[in-house]
Amino acid sequence: MVKAVVGEETQLKLAEDRLEKSSTPAQVGLLIGKLSSSLDRGFVFDIVPTPPNDAGAPACSLVEPTKDDKRKGPKPKSQSSDSSSLSIDKDWVAEHARQVSRMLVGGMKVVGIYIWASESAFKNSNITLCQTVMGVAEAAPLSESDWDERLLIHICYSPRRWTCRNCAVASNITSSSLRPCDFKMGRVLNSLQRFRCMYNFDIRLPIFHKNLSNVQTFSEALRQGISVHAKDLKSAKAMYDGNLVFNNDLCTSDGLHEVELLLPFMKDTEACSQKEAVGVLALSGSVCSFAFINPKEPISQAVADIKDDIIMSLQSRLDIICDEADGETGPTETGGQQARDDTGSQEAIDGISSGTPVFQVVLQSFRETCSLSLPRRVFVPWLAGTFVCDYLQPSETFEVLKDRCVELLSMEAPTDDSAILEPEIEAPSTVAKSFWDVAVPFSSASRSCLEKSGLDMLRGESSRKSIQSNVNIMAAVIFLLLSIIVGYVLIFVMRS
Repeated sequence: MVKAVVGEETQLKLAEDRLEKSSTPAQVGLLIGKLSSSLDRGFVFDIVPTPPNDAGAPACSLVEPTKDDKRKGPKPKSQSSDSSSLSIDKDWVAEHARQVSRMLVGGMKVVGIYIWASESAFKNSNITLCQTVMGVAEAAPLSESDWDERLLIHICYSPRRWTCRNCAVASNITSSSLRPCDFKMGRVLNSLQRFRCMYNFDIRLPIFHKNLSNVQTFSEALRQGISVHAKDLKSAKAMYDGNLVFNNDLCTSDGLHEVELLLPFMKDTEACSQKEAVGVLALSGSVCSFAFINPKEPISQAVADIKDDIIMSLQSRLDIICDEADGETGPTETGGQQARDDTGSQEAIDGISSGTPVFQVVLQSFRETCSLSLPRRVFVPWLAGTFVCDYLQPSETFEVLKDRCVELLSMEAPTDDSAILEPEIEAPSTVAKSFWDVAVPFSSASRSCLEKSGLDMLRGESSRKSIQSNVNIMAAVIFLLLSIIVGYVLIFVMRS
């Protein structure tokens, strides 16, 4: 449980001034920060307003008393204002949280929501606020499963003050779901420790024969592969700046620290034969990850944040492809991604030529090679040396990236494109191959080696036989010569 929350004073004061100048009676948005289990504290780096929905309506508004209430007679102005409540588009706020969570790196999460409203409107909307927090928690889950709470910050404009509450994320919402929490402002961002990791991976999963228990589409198999790899990644050891990481080590030096992950040997890997599998799904590439931690947190926390960020990055790329594939009926393209086979024949894509997006194709019925490139990750400078990220399709430019940063994070778009980092030279890609494409070349090579070895053996045996035959002839000649010489010697001795 979070006992105290510290907000970045610089950013929160700017947000407060912006809200005051806007003259809006109510506003809802997201809290970007971190909940630290080792420190029992929460950190708020910035607050991000939820943009208007597709219809142009605000995500939060005030609801005045109905006409039925007014018929009961006139009431004092103060009493009338106390009956107002908040109307929040909970689904839209949750969707905003889902998209923003993709743009955050290791050590940064959507940790709750804030509300700009009067004291009376806030008190009259506790259930609505708790439901909104629950929707955000489901749309942007934290890596640690034991976190059953999120933060709710109320910015009251009459009187002006900031208050923070813990909101229990539970199925049953009661009056006790909101509990007060200590809140103060301070310097948070400038003291963060920075870590970076370039992680190379090569995931290979067998595609088994079709039956009722294991029929999988391309996206389902890929999601399973990422989930399986996540378990292996969790057990990986780590090195930072060439030193092995131990649980309670603290980082005492400034600057950017390089992290290297050391995966264990795959003890549970099982081999499968061509009778069991019809293909192989391969996901390979590189993922660049950043993580930011409080100086009082151990380095192992940065490593855990990097591991979580790597898995979340792969899942986010898959989600982006699947989201863009929904509603599209192109035979070989989904969101700019192409499916191809090695032979280039049109018959190879009959499984998706009927209009089914490639990520919905059942792999067991698709026997040709199919490859897809996932979106590449780029990093944009954010606050005090930190970064946020986004994912670009091959056809997208930096202008698309800038527009999303402005819309979703309410930040100023970078004017200099050179400030945008592109450390991933080649985006991760996934390939589905037939079992014979993998097994037959090796089998053919093995047969070729065996044939060559057999030929060498035959040649060796023939040479040995030839040498043995020559030795026998030489021995016979020598024996014959010796016999003639011995005969001449005996005749000479008898005559004398």
